Amino acid sequence: MANQENKAKRSIPGWLLAAAVLVMSAAAGVVLIEKGLLWFNMPSKNLYPVRGVDVSHYQGEIDWETIRGQEIDFAFLKATEGSGTVDETFADNWKNARAAGLAVGAYHFFSFDSSGETQTANFLKTVPAAANAMPPVIDLEYYDSEGSQAAETVRRELRVMLDALKTRYGKTPIIYTTQNFWEKYLRDTDFEYTLWIRSVYSSPSSKLSPQWSFWQYNSRGVLEGYHGVETKIDLNAYRGTREEFEKQFAVKLPPQITAQSGTAKS
Repeated sequence: MANQENKAKRSIPGWLLAAAVLVMSAAAGVVLIEKGLLWFNMPSKNLYPVRGVDVSHYQGEIDWETIRGQEIDFAFLKATEGSGTVDETFADNWKNARAAGLAVGAYHFFSFDSSGETQTANFLKTVPAAANAMPPVIDLEYYDSEGSQAAETVRRELRVMLDALKTRYGKTPIIYTTQNFWEKYLRDTDFEYTLWIRSVYSSPSSKLSPQWSFWQYNSRGVLEGYHGVETKIDLNAYRGTREEFEKQFAVKLPPQITAQSGTAKS
C-alpha cells in the first residue's frame, strides 16, 4: 500500500503542484486584503512619518484616544454633503478628536446636483471656525457615471466654495480627489488649494500640480477604537516632516507615540 501511495504522489506533475500553490497563495492574499491586513501600498514610516485617518458615520462611535495611540497624528472628519446633509457623528468626532490632541479638520462631500453657494452654507453652519484646526476640505470624486458633469460647470461651483471657505476659515482649502478627476476638472486651473490625492495601488504621480501634500494610500485599513457598520478605515500620509506639517497648517501635532509602548515620546 505504501509503495502505491508513493507512486501516486510521484505521478502528480510538478507544474500542477506549483499551480495549486499559486492558487492557494492568491486566495490567501485576497482574504488578507479583504480583512485589511495586507495592502498594495505600505509607505515608509521614515519617509512619511506623519499619519492620519479620515472618517464618517460609517465608523460609528470612535475612541479617539485609542486611535491616537496607534501612531495617528491627524484626522479629517466628514461634516457635510451637498446642500442639506450633515454627518450625524461630526459634532462628537470634532470635540473628541480635538480633545485627544490630534490635528483635526472637516471635509465636505461635493455634490454636482446643487450650487456652490448652498453647499458652502451647509458647511459654514456646521463647522466651527477654530484657529488651531486644519484647513477645510472639499472631497471631489465621481458618484455617478464618470465624467458626466461638464468641467466648466464643476469649476464654476467649486470656485465659489473655495473662495468662501478661505475667507471664512483663513486657510487655503484642501481638495481630496483622484488623479482621473484631477485631470478632467482641476488640471490647468488657477485654483489655490492644497492637494490630497487618493492612490491605493501606487504612489501618487509626481506630475500633479500643485504637488500633493496628503496621500490616501489605503482605503481598507484596520485599527482599533471604532465600532460602526464599516470595519475598515481610510489611512493617509503627509508628504513631509512633523515640523513642516505644523508650519504649513499652523497647528500643533500631538506628541509622538511609540508603537512598542503606546506612550508619548518625551
